[in-house]
Amino acid sequence: MAALIIILLIAACIILSLFVLIQNSKGGGLASNFASSNQIMGVRKTTETLEKGTWGVAAFIMLLCLVFAFMTHSEFKQNSERTQTEQTAE
Repeated sequence: MAALIIILLIAACIILSLFVLIQNSKGGGLASNFASSNQIMGVRKTTETLEKGTWGVAAFIMLLCLVFAFMTHSEFKQNSERTQTEQTAE
């Protein structure tokens, strides 16, 4: 289960990096390349979609990090309890 979460985290980080690199801080980026063909989606829609995607992927990464932290915390707690019982048994 931990390996799956780590793989999802790496994939989400790569996707987030791509979203951030596509956007331009001055309002250009991907939207500026399609300025002439804005009949279907429009320049404003493209930047809004990229921004929403960025926030969504960032929230997904945060959620996965929290799940992984709680998962490893409970696993660490179980391992420390086993070690304590093994030490007292000796």
